[in-house]
Amino acid sequence: MNQKRVLISYPLELDGLHELVEKFDVRILDRPVTAKAELREAIRGCHGILAAGVDMDEEIMDAAPELEIISAYGAGYDNIDVRAATNRGIVVTNVPDAVTDATAEIALGLMLSVMRRIPELDRSLRMEDRSQWGMMINMGRVLYGKELGIIGMGRIGKAVAKRAAAFGMRISYYTRKRLDPVIEMELGITYKRMDDLIRTADVISIHTPLTEQTRHLIGRRELYMMKPEAYLINTSRGAVIDEPALVECLTQGRLAGAGLDVFENEPLIPPELLEMSNVAVTPHIGSKAVEARLAMARESAQNIIDFFSGRRPFHVVNPEVFQ
Repeated sequence: MNQKRVLISYPLELDGLHELVEKFDVRILDRPVTAKAELREAIRGCHGILAAGVDMDEEIMDAAPELEIISAYGAGYDNIDVRAATNRGIVVTNVPDAVTDATAEIALGLMLSVMRRIPELDRSLRMEDRSQWGMMINMGRVLYGKELGIIGMGRIGKAVAKRAAAFGMRISYYTRKRLDPVIEMELGITYKRMDDLIRTADVISIHTPLTEQTRHLIGRRELYMMKPEAYLINTSRGAVIDEPALVECLTQGRLAGAGLDVFENEPLIPPELLEMSNVAVTPHIGSKAVEARLAMARESAQNIIDFFSGRRPFHVVNPEVFQ
């Protein structure tokens, strides 16, 4: 066994972690960490951490001077202070491929749910007068023929585009760096400037990471630019949307509805959103599929195995550490 000590910061199932456990001195916490002091104590003397369900800031890193790699359990790494890690020569990795299909499916599921009013009508049948049937009530909107505007055309954005095309949606997109025209042709998508996309899209789906530049990317200005019959879908990070501004727009009827898997101050959700019948909400379940979680464990463990075996991990967030 290699003497490198590795902490797994959440009680994950062993499926996908066997090789890591066999090769290194691995400790898996038996319960979620609820206090920073617990994590500081647990990480002491560790050379690597598979970071799941914890925030990795300077204080935590300084508690483990031997720390060499932080492997994020997922595509997002906004819970890791990458700048602080880079300054300390600590490699940060993530696993963007593992969550792609599961998150794309949730985005489409939220579109269908809010546009066809599935959660609302399910609740109505279970809790209210079941006699509310009729030819011209309980009306929703179809995805077919609608313009889907995707903000952020990375792995998940592309996966959403492929699935939405199967529903007959017209796909436009905005991303900081426009895709190659060949890729646009293959996906059947059209590039638009962000303001143009916001003005014309019937559905906007957000697939951008949370950074200093994307925090409140969709604010009051952008929400007021959307068509009143448009829907907003978010499966990226909650703080990409200015949540109070969204509540304001929905309350005033400036949007047709929203489908949200993520929230700005999770697990807290504005009570106004929970009371709105035209808002479909899920508790950050984008990657919560058995298949996705197994792949996340396997790939985040492999990043650590590769690093300590002298190989460069496949997905390095801060490659400048190697320079």
